[in-house]
Amino acid sequence: MSADLQAQRFERKYFVSQRQALQIREFVRSYLVPDEHSETAPDLSYPVHSLYLDSDQLSTYWATVHCEKTRFKLRVRYYDDQPDSPVFFEIKRRVGDCILKQRGAVRRNAAPLIVSGYLPEPDHLLSSKPSHLGAVQKFSQLMQMLGARPKMHIAYEREAWVSPEGNSVRVTLDKNVRGEARREVRFSTQMERPVFPFRDGSLDKTVMEIKFTNRFPDWLADLVRHFNVLASGAPKYCGSIALAGEERINQRAPGEAEASSAVMRYF
Repeated sequence: MSADLQAQRFERKYFVSQRQALQIREFVRSYLVPDEHSETAPDLSYPVHSLYLDSDQLSTYWATVHCEKTRFKLRVRYYDDQPDSPVFFEIKRRVGDCILKQRGAVRRNAAPLIVSGYLPEPDHLLSSKPSHLGAVQKFSQLMQMLGARPKMHIAYEREAWVSPEGNSVRVTLDKNVRGEARREVRFSTQMERPVFPFRDGSLDKTVMEIKFTNRFPDWLADLVRHFNVLASGAPKYCGSIALAGEERINQRAPGEAEASSAVMRYF
């Protein structure tokens, strides 16, 4: 899984039905192609798993709930249970309407050390690019600043479409979004009692995300009008915490020390 994604972009999110998602697939097919992972996946969808870190005060959660203009999230992303597969340390930062992302691929056996507080070293990473080491070092700095620990495992299946001419436009369809409290440093895809933040009765809503680096293309505006959908917030991490309950997220295991209080700051 590539560590090189859109580093700076704009995002718009929409809830769509499963039926609309299939129709949207046919619409975008005229302009985009499946990304390298969707094109080989069953039903064009591949699994995505993320371990979100936050302070015991849930600072990044509340920053999103309060719609703070400048905020960030810390997550470690992975895609399977294979012991030799990498994990990706990600900082997703919002400044106004712009999304900035830093991401570095780390060897799976080194990831628990970094999450536990060890400083990242070049040998921990899969890439020799300075930007990757810089991303993981920044992640470690923010984690220490917040006293952040694992809080929530988020999972879903993603169908991704990209421009054949570059990385300027990306449309993703995320279904079966689910979350479960996770306090330990464990990169497992298994869940025991997940919550489904975007489920309405027996029906799951699909999250469509439109990501673009420059101007919002006219054909995407046509898509939004044709399917009569409205942009809205669809925070997977925050929605899962709200449904699971903040107290449950912060339940400490016996003998687990309380983290020192931290104040949310930005870089």
